[in-house]
Amino acid sequence: MVTKNEPNYMVSTKQLSKTFRVGTGSVEVLRDLTLNIPKAQFVVLCGPSGSGKTTLLNLISGIDRPTSGEIMVADQALCGQSEDFLADFRCSHIGFVFQAYNLVSTLTVAENVAFPMEWQRKPPQEIQARTLELIQLVGLEHRETHFPAQLSGGEQQRVAFARALANDPELILADEPTGNLDAKNAEKILQVLNLLKAKGKTVLVSTHDLQIRGLADQVIALKEGRLAGFDE
Repeated sequence: MVTKNEPNYMVSTKQLSKTFRVGTGSVEVLRDLTLNIPKAQFVVLCGPSGSGKTTLLNLISGIDRPTSGEIMVADQALCGQSEDFLADFRCSHIGFVFQAYNLVSTLTVAENVAFPMEWQRKPPQEIQARTLELIQLVGLEHRETHFPAQLSGGEQQRVAFARALANDPELILADEPTGNLDAKNAEKILQVLNLLKAKGKTVLVSTHDLQIRGLADQVIALKEGRLAGFDE
């Protein structure tokens, strides 16, 4: 039983499996996955489409629940926790950058970035200062009052990164963050990832981008829901 992370591990899983119901049948997406992700490392998750990369990120973030097995993140067991607990835990400890951005369409750039801090009821002045800092970090000061529909895909992804960093999380998860971007916007995302690595953040990125892979301290390969190898 995984009861406590080893001191140097941000994520520990033991025989982690996930099966989805599809009509009258089922699809096993992850199978008996046991792995450890050290703190303060930049880890790349790779593998063909359908290998289970996004599902693993969703399980680590507590967005999804495993069918079986155990998972620890930042010294906290996630299995069996309530949805309210998991939502608060994500907001405090995890920054998630989704492939589809997942911005709130009715909120401006600044409001999207501020939202995680408002969830934690931080002081308004602190929220305002941190929001401006993050918008400047991703180079979108000129878009502060715009809505997601008024932004390009690359700009939306940069807002998503700023929002993910709002509460200075211990762990950053990113699902194909440059997969839909042109070279210019991909370079801006690479700059942010480089900064997170330099700051000693634990970063887990699902990607096929060779430039991002070049930042990795460790590469974890998945194939058909199982570990296919490590490269350190």
